[in-house]
Parts: sequence; C-alpha cells; structure tokens
Amino acid sequence: MIMSTKLTQKHLLKGTCEYEIVGDQVHVNIKSSFKKEKKEMLSVTLAVLNPEPVITRSHLEFVSRVNGEPLLSLALSRPNVTEFNEFVNTLKQRAQVEYNSIAGISVAAKPAALNGNLYEDPPEFDELTPAGISKNKKVNVEGVENAISMLETYVNKEEIQPLLTALESLKQDPQEHSRLVEVATVFNKLGSSQGAVLTYAPYISIMLSDDPFGSG
Repeated sequence: MIMSTKLTQKHLLKGTCEYEIVGDQVHVNIKSSFKKEKKEMLSVTLAVLNPEPVITRSHLEFVSRVNGEPLLSLALSRPNVTEFNEFVNTLKQRAQVEYNSIAGISVAAKPAALNGNLYEDPPEFDELTPAGISKNKKVNVEGVENAISMLETYVNKEEIQPLLTALESLKQDPQEHSRLVEVATVFNKLGSSQGAVLTYAPYISIMLSDDPFGSG
C-alpha cells in the first residue's frame, strides 16, 4: 500500500486546504482564495482520532475518540479518487498506531492496518459505568501526570481548572474508578476547551475511550 502523507484540496470558494501527516500530528493549512494574506493553520494529534471516519454529505470526517466531534473534514475524492484514498488509508493506519503507542498496545494485540470498509465482528465489551467507561479500565499514573503537566503549560488554567482538579484526584488514587468517572464528567462539560485538552493531553482520550483494546 502506498503511504501518502500529504493531500492538497482546492475549493473554488474556500480556497486551498493542505493536509500533512508529520510525526504524531496532522497539520492543516488553509489559504483563502480571496485574501492572499489570510492563512489558517491548525494541528490535530493523531492519537485522538477515531481511525474509522464517517461520511457526511460530500465530506469524510475523522472524529474524536472521546466525544465524537469532527476534528478533520476532507472533501470526498479530491483532488482525485486515487490520491484521496491513499491519504485516507495512511491517516487511518497512523491514527491507530499512535493510539496503540500511547495505550501500550502491541501490534499483535490489534492490527494497525485497517482494510477499507471491511469490519470485524464487534468484540464483547466489559461492563460500563453511566459515563461509558469500563470498570476494568486501568489508569497509567505517568500518563495522568504528563497530561496535567501539558495542560498547565499550554492551556488556560482558568478554563480547565475543574479538570485539573479531577486529574490530580485521580493521580492520587488511580484504582478508584469513581475518580476516573469524575474526570469524564468534568471533561464533558468543558465545551469548546475540549479540543485544546485533547490536542495537548492525548492520554485523556485513552482513559475516556470505550475502546475494548485500550488499557487506559
């Protein structure tokens, strides 16, 4: 399979959108057709993407593993079917690999390669709490500590203070499932700050994901 890490799409009204997979992120550069100086740039961490995209009208969207919100939106089959499919297949694979890396999942545990539209039989899930988190979910203290450090460094503390408090509580007693549920509850109330949290602290998506292969 050809590993395409870059895709450029041109829109008559929206301008040019360039998507590039660099390391553990996807960089998106958008240049307006009408204002030469106007450029938008954003980055999305691969590990937070659900590797199975959804089709919405004329676009294919990669959504968040945690809350299902669209994080990347690609115009279908642009600039052509071959280039589009090559890039999407690479993105799907890399998203799964990065998630496995953070979660500590071996390649043998779950194949990184995803085969187009073919799906395996759904696995059996552990008992879930009302927050949608398995009671058998394991929490990595080092992952929590790193998440707290990254959020305190790069995200406005005032906007996410309840989340930081919940994470500190979880760090003190990672085996207490109710503290993990509290992190999920607080996260779901963050609104627009969720994107920044997932970008700078992707381990949170691992903890809150209902992926049966994830160890938290």
